[in-house]
Amino acid sequence: MPAMPPKLVIFDCDGVLVDTEPVANAVVAESLQRYGLDLSVEECTARYTGWILRDIEAEVTASGISLPANWRDEIYEEEFNRLRQGVEVVEGVFDILDRLETANIPFCVASNGGLDKMAITLGQTGLMERFGGHLFSAYVLGIAKPDPALFLAATKAFDVAPEDAVVIEDSLSGVTGAARAKMRCFAYAPHNDPGPLAATGAVPFKRMEDLLRLLNLP
Repeated sequence: MPAMPPKLVIFDCDGVLVDTEPVANAVVAESLQRYGLDLSVEECTARYTGWILRDIEAEVTASGISLPANWRDEIYEEEFNRLRQGVEVVEGVFDILDRLETANIPFCVASNGGLDKMAITLGQTGLMERFGGHLFSAYVLGIAKPDPALFLAATKAFDVAPEDAVVIEDSLSGVTGAARAKMRCFAYAPHNDPGPLAATGAVPFKRMEDLLRLLNLP
């Protein structure tokens, strides 16, 4: 028997709703290269997708690389400047949101990114108003994936049991957080090897239209 439709859908932001990961990873890789870490954009993507800058900074400095005190501010300034030049919505996202609204299923964002970044990426694409301010940020709550508390904060706000919610993620930290929260998780992996994501218990998919079936939407 197919699973029942969820009572809440929790979307990651970067890489799931908007295609920001190439910009973010390029900025971090270029910066770390300037400070002496030989790390390609591809290696940065594989290693740090889904991480918050605080944790990247901690790991890099622990390896012996010296970063300036304002390193995170440098990254934010460069990344936001590039994102203001334009960002693409992941193909199929608006259709998914339309179908969720038709089915009266609420949805929200739970992201390791900050609200200021979401204001740029979601704001310029028309997605911000679709989520009606239901944005849960690690920078606001002080908890980041893979800590499950970010997802649990969302279910608590909507008064939905964790087992009745579904998480849409694309990073290992995100799918790990969903597993720890005991939530079903669908892992968007349009280009990368879905094996590591599936190993957490997440169900991989390659196209947003596949979510219609996975979510059992009418």
